[in-house]
Amino acid sequence: MLAGCTEGTAADAALPGIERLNAGCFCVSVDDAALEQALEREFGSREIVGIVRERCPFVYSARPVFVAREHMKRMAAVVAAIESVVTLPSYREQVLAGAPVIARQHSPGTLGVFFGYDFHVAQDSFGLIEVNTNAGGAMLNVVLGRAHRACCLPVRSLGPSNASAQAFEEAIVAMLRSDWRLAGRDAPLRSIAIVDEDPAAQYLYPEFLLFQRLFERHGIQAVIADPREFRLREGALWAGHVRIDLVYNRLTDFYLESESSKVLNAAYQQDAAVLTPHPQAHALYADKRNLVLWSDPQALAALGVPSATREVLLAGVPRTVVVDGANAEELWAARRRLFFKPFAGYGSRAAYRGDKVTQRVWSEIIAGGYVAQALVAPGERRLEAAADKPLKFDLREYVYDGRIQWSAARLYQGQTTNFRTPGGGFAPVYAGPF
Repeated sequence: MLAGCTEGTAADAALPGIERLNAGCFCVSVDDAALEQALEREFGSREIVGIVRERCPFVYSARPVFVAREHMKRMAAVVAAIESVVTLPSYREQVLAGAPVIARQHSPGTLGVFFGYDFHVAQDSFGLIEVNTNAGGAMLNVVLGRAHRACCLPVRSLGPSNASAQAFEEAIVAMLRSDWRLAGRDAPLRSIAIVDEDPAAQYLYPEFLLFQRLFERHGIQAVIADPREFRLREGALWAGHVRIDLVYNRLTDFYLESESSKVLNAAYQQDAAVLTPHPQAHALYADKRNLVLWSDPQALAALGVPSATREVLLAGVPRTVVVDGANAEELWAARRRLFFKPFAGYGSRAAYRGDKVTQRVWSEIIAGGYVAQALVAPGERRLEAAADKPLKFDLREYVYDGRIQWSAARLYQGQTTNFRTPGGGFAPVYAGPF
């Protein structure tokens, strides 16, 4: 245990090092004054900070999460393995064959920004839970990185800092400019539209405001738009009076199929603006059926994945299968050891832990469109010494071009992350040997 940390209970003392810290170290916390200052500085408005506090009271956790450096290395290895598999022509051909036309027929050139690799990590469990291609929270974590404090000197160098937060901001802007260039644009990137359905009503709308200010500080005009606001004129995409160079896509209409995405769909296919992340990225990374391939030894071998890469994936991706009539009875019997997810799910919607599945829900699952993933226990973090129960946590790696840009934790109660748990929310990750 680090010097100065609370020892916790007698039971805590018997835990391995990382678990002991997550159960009994309370000397690292959000500095409320520093967080208030960081929010005000980033938003430039006390009024908006008040909106954040009112709308998102549980977006920031009071405590960080401790993670062993070896687990950080394992997560990085899984990320690298998946990124290498996605480059294989055999993998792309197989995955895109079952994807919507828009993902197959249009190759945008861009890599896609803000990929989120989500893991469950604990002393005796480890696994990639899913990959998201429009992962939220990056800018909120920049603010959080500037507001944590530690009374233990050994801890201070293991977590985020002002310098690392600043570097992440610079990486975000560089990433968008990189995708702009990869799309074949030679001119400077001058305008970005941050798009989501009814953005002002979104829980993470404050993050859109943070992105807007970040882009404008770097000389890029930024608008926040609903997809219905777009217009195509003379081969260009417009949001109001602003001609849009690049669309930062936060839509969960991943293949631009809804009526509200009609103009954006046309703009994407006509190359009237750069869209990132794009439908092909979602098909290649975020469709939950990809977890089936990544966890199947025979499928990986058939795709020509090197043996060393197969070993990393099979050790790091929990076994996942498509639910169908042939295996339904077997999966129902084993449901307590499984987690069920829809192919195109996001934000834990319509996802179910097996021991919570009712007969009604099961009838929906076996109707089609679901995978079953072996259950991997999340890590746990106690917020206070007197807390009755610890919170669960997962870890999110923000990735671009195969490189991890930032690591964050999300604390929660219940089946999945929800940003509705008192004391829960985004938390910084402190990694190292403890």
